[in-house]
Amino acid sequence: MCAINIKELTKKQNPLTQGHRMCPGCGAPTAIRQALMGVDYPVVVVAATGCMEVSTTVYPYSAWRMPYMHIAFENAGAGISGIEAAYKVLRRKGKVDKDIKFVAFGGDGGTYDIGLQSLSGALERGHDFTYICYNNQGYMNTGAQRSSATPQNANATTSPAGKMAPGKLQRAKDLTEIVAAHEIPYVAQTTLHNPMDLIAKVKRAVETPGPAFVNVLVPCPLFWRIDPSRQVEICQMAADSKFWPVYEVVNGEYKLSYEPKKQVSIEDFLRAQGRYAHLFKKGAERLDLVEEAQRDADASWAKLLKKCGKA
Repeated sequence: MCAINIKELTKKQNPLTQGHRMCPGCGAPTAIRQALMGVDYPVVVVAATGCMEVSTTVYPYSAWRMPYMHIAFENAGAGISGIEAAYKVLRRKGKVDKDIKFVAFGGDGGTYDIGLQSLSGALERGHDFTYICYNNQGYMNTGAQRSSATPQNANATTSPAGKMAPGKLQRAKDLTEIVAAHEIPYVAQTTLHNPMDLIAKVKRAVETPGPAFVNVLVPCPLFWRIDPSRQVEICQMAADSKFWPVYEVVNGEYKLSYEPKKQVSIEDFLRAQGRYAHLFKKGAERLDLVEEAQRDADASWAKLLKKCGKA
């Protein structure tokens, strides 16, 4: 992992201004601040439509302290590709003489779903950029609808829990593995449980030539129905329960970044969030689904350990 000097980080200017209008306790601005703190180059940012975009760029204001372009919901990958390609042309013509890095941000809606084709194309073409998904596991900007990143059995407005169904019926898409299948130089998955892990992974992603991808699990207090003050605690539980493994793939080699010393049960992790409250409703408990979620997490963890050579 890249060396990080924490004292030097404290001297850096915050990449976002105060008063950006995101909800209190939202994990997305925390992830963006930490991600860009580790970048030592001038950065151009592209962001897909989503919570972060609508809350940080309310016309005529912007909370970004760097060049920023809002791109459509479905084409952040294409947008960052075009900017990076133009930069290469300008360098060849001698009109730009400094190293500039390119970072795209998108929520899970604009990354897992609507923008997947654009992201996949950019990865396949080999553009030199880093894509960071702030993954709150649903479409928060438009009312907490389910996305393909939403976990099974979670209660969302378009997959409501009730007599007919216990929330979302399908398992979440494993986008980190889909991106890794593109055989790009660097892929990583992390959350806010350890700021230095996120900072170091984004630093490595940005400094790696070619396309890179970082998937960051970030709580949405509104959708997850948690107290905003528990943001980091819930992220720690996600990692310790193996619900959200923390690892990286460097040139095809899997490396485990974090192994829980004491595993938290999936049940404890789910009980901590209101979006799963229906599974524990007195007299109508669905502990069979909780047990199934535990089996799924254990199976996914075993597969990851095997890929990391730790089986």
